[in-house]
Amino acid sequence: SDARIHYAYLDAGGIAPNVVQGKATVRYLIRATDLPGLNSLVQRVRKIADGAALMTETTVTTKTVSAVSNLLGNLPLERAMQNNLERLGPPPFDDEDRAFAAEIQKTLTDADIAAAFNRAGVPVRKGVPLADEIIPLEAKGAQMVGSTDVGDVSWVVPTVQARGATYAIGTPGHSWQLTAQGKSPLAHKGMVHVAKVMAGVAVDALNDPKLIEAAQADLAARTAAVPYVCPLPDDLQPPIHMGKN
Repeated sequence: SDARIHYAYLDAGGIAPNVVQGKATVRYLIRATDLPGLNSLVQRVRKIADGAALMTETTVTTKTVSAVSNLLGNLPLERAMQNNLERLGPPPFDDEDRAFAAEIQKTLTDADIAAAFNRAGVPVRKGVPLADEIIPLEAKGAQMVGSTDVGDVSWVVPTVQARGATYAIGTPGHSWQLTAQGKSPLAHKGMVHVAKVMAGVAVDALNDPKLIEAAQADLAARTAAVPYVCPLPDDLQPPIHMGKN
């Protein structure tokens, strides 16, 4: 499936294990690859909750606390970013960076490392601790998943994102290995490198009106059939005390 449903109990109603509590609060995080799919899945989850309440003769209320849209690509800007990547080449990692990354890789499985290459759509290379080549734009990698409010921006203005080499190949997200590399010299070099790439795209756009026109046309084509609708309810207020609800 290309959709995900996560949940966590915020309030189980009480601490007694031998009674049915009078109330409970649960938070659901629902993900899908696009807005239409997300909206459909959200309505499905709400119907299931309503059905469960009907069967148990209880009541249920729902409240949206956050929502983001999927990220729209933009081929003209992606090509401009690829050109800047190829012009700059890989990040300037040194032997100490590679040695540190190699030590991190020793804590990972071969499957972790191979999966990173597969997601990028490039052949697996053993003994390579850090990204030292530019992945071709046409590489058929796996779809990257995640949640970001940049997605909503991309529905309104042409947007492009870069993924920089800032950790050892194969490092899982939300892991101690990722944390251990967060302030390392190699992470800083990768971050500065990708910042230069982003700046290069901005300079290209400022110097080439045709690039901006092409990017705007690409966005218009992508949103022609499904225009942008903010997934947040109009009356929603910031959940300042969300942790207490």
